[in-house]
Amino acid sequence: MQRRFRQVDVFTQVPYLGNPVAVVLDGDGLTTAQMQAISRWTNLSETTFVCRPEDARADYRLRIFCPDHEMRFAGHPTIGSAHAVLASGYVPKQEGVLVQECGVGLVQLRVNGDGMRVALPPASFIPVEAGVRAAVEEAIGAAFVEDPVIVDLGVAWLTGRVASGELLRGLEPDMRAVAAAGMRAGGAGINVFGLDGDVVEVRSLIPHAGTPEDPVCGSGNGAVAYYLRERRGPVDYQARQGRCLGRDGRVAIAYESDTVWLGGQAVSCIEGHILA
Repeated sequence: MQRRFRQVDVFTQVPYLGNPVAVVLDGDGLTTAQMQAISRWTNLSETTFVCRPEDARADYRLRIFCPDHEMRFAGHPTIGSAHAVLASGYVPKQEGVLVQECGVGLVQLRVNGDGMRVALPPASFIPVEAGVRAAVEEAIGAAFVEDPVIVDLGVAWLTGRVASGELLRGLEPDMRAVAAAGMRAGGAGINVFGLDGDVVEVRSLIPHAGTPEDPVCGSGNGAVAYYLRERRGPVDYQARQGRCLGRDGRVAIAYESDTVWLGGQAVSCIEGHILA
């Protein structure tokens, strides 16, 4: 049968920048194996499937797949899928709000003229062993200016700060060594950031999971947001990611009480149907 399909670039208003996600809007009836096969076929970092919710409070249930495994949560697929759902004509149960059901539970999104903001799942923090830190620093070719930490918000990221955003953009990580360091860190991605004034520059490396460098990573930016809240308090900011890959994306971080909001815009680049 034909199923509605969109490919959406996230964290940008400009087609072919940001980070793409493939969205199958009619996910009901597909088996997990079929979803995984479609994800391998799209060959993007993530492919999502919009399904009927199991929780009556949700607008829809989202299943998120990398080419070789399913994920509990991911940031840019959440925003991109919400964009696709609304573009398809869906009317939310509550005006200006979408509630997504996924592997981490219910996730709320706010919709306005400036794009979308997603309430990030709570995060836990795991210390990084000295040997793992040294391996990561050698792999990326730079030292951290303060102790890194593994931030787990449904996706685990070993997150650390280098001296500046300019230094970060110039790094040429050894991806084989990055993959080995990530496995030593329990399979965590390697998330590195630096500051250029008030702007946070981010790079997210996950070669052991099949994506050497994610162009603009929602969960990676979420991990940085939690890291910075712990180190300097709840100061709203703008982040940039993807310039090293020609995919310049913009991410907005806002803090509200105990909630971290990750915001961005999105644009549809492909609309049609697939057979499945």
